[in-house]
Amino acid sequence: MPEEFDSYRDLHDYALDEEDEKWLLREQKECTFIWSNKQGEPVGVIMMYLADRGKIWLMVTEDRVRVAAVRRDPRTCIVISSAGLPGGTGKTVTYKGTTRVLPHDAPEAAGWFFRDYAAKMNGEGNEERIEFFRTVLDIPERVVLEFTPGKKITYDGDKMAALTPGASGKFDDMYK
Repeated sequence: MPEEFDSYRDLHDYALDEEDEKWLLREQKECTFIWSNKQGEPVGVIMMYLADRGKIWLMVTEDRVRVAAVRRDPRTCIVISSAGLPGGTGKTVTYKGTTRVLPHDAPEAAGWFFRDYAAKMNGEGNEERIEFFRTVLDIPERVVLEFTPGKKITYDGDKMAALTPGASGKFDDMYK
């Protein structure tokens, strides 16, 4: 065992570097959005998101249960992992924060959100498809969820793998 190794009790040394966190926010398209129901129980769903302007932006139709729940209690959580990305699994960030529900034409989102969201999901190279999705998404029945991150917890499994005897230094290789 490496001399500096002291079990996996303290994971602070395995935090995600700031550049890796930015990469994860930029490259990943899905997150887990978590809120509390009326009974105070946590509930979460996978949603597509856009990270921009220091916030994480999501959208959903107004009739979804999570909209009423967030209006009742804006304390929410977002989890993003590197699953499905070229670098492999093992990189995660969890943000505790608050979410505001905005109408589709709110000044905070109008003029940029739906276009940028469609571009992230479809790639910048296809303006025809981006414009199609922008018009389909930007409707009065849809609301924008503006998540403001607070405390964060990050993890970089490659850092752990680098200190694990017999491991290649890649998190994905540890469990083969």
